[in-house]
Amino acid sequence: MGKRVRYEPGTFSWTDLTTTDAEGAKAFYGGLFGWEAEDMPAGEAGTYTMLRMNGDDVGGLSEMGADQRAQGIPPYWLSYVSVEDADATATRARELGGRVYGEAFDVLDAGRMALVEDPTGAMIAAWEPRRHIGASRVNDPGCMAWNELQSSDPETAAAFYSGLFGWETQPMEEDGKLVYVTISNAGSMNGGIMPTEQQDGVPPYWLPYFTVPSSEGAISKALELGGEALAGPLDIGAGRISVLRDPQGATFAIYEGETDD
Repeated sequence: MGKRVRYEPGTFSWTDLTTTDAEGAKAFYGGLFGWEAEDMPAGEAGTYTMLRMNGDDVGGLSEMGADQRAQGIPPYWLSYVSVEDADATATRARELGGRVYGEAFDVLDAGRMALVEDPTGAMIAAWEPRRHIGASRVNDPGCMAWNELQSSDPETAAAFYSGLFGWETQPMEEDGKLVYVTISNAGSMNGGIMPTEQQDGVPPYWLPYFTVPSSEGAISKALELGGEALAGPLDIGAGRISVLRDPQGATFAIYEGETDD
């Protein structure tokens, strides 16, 4: 199984959902992936829900605040990257042309984090682990398996993240056109960047993938639970992928295929 007790700096380690209907989201993802939800006090932030698979932490969930609701921000998944020093990462992000929302801050005794917006507009979290390393299980069915940036400016994004996290990026071309950028960190594949057309009102964003035993089965269950199928299943050689939307409006992806331990 894909158990984890630590992450190399620069590795995707966590993802969580900010939603307008926490109870509805728990029901949807619990029905789709079999996640167990445990509400935990989170200080001034209110309640944070840990999402677990057979007792292993696989993600989190929280209710969207009034400020974001007032701005009309839709529900969204946020991807986290493990770092040695959240404050230093925030400083480096600014030097590279990114934006940091406030300063790095402590999340109780779990860790310290910084919210970073890259120069193209995508949000990502830098996580300095303390008590909480991130996901204690990845790649297995119902667990995070991949993170992919949907970006209309993949070259700028790749340069930014390489400078911020030390990622090695490899462009892939077909007929002289960029079709994908792979990301490696500490000698392992760590995600990718998908070139996309800019959509009006939709900034670039990181898309988390979760492993499923069957694409068709997961899509059918998602539709039954009130979700939407946006794309796929698409064969990619190593497996099959699909993009879905939950009933509250957050987008995520599923992957059927072989994964690393």
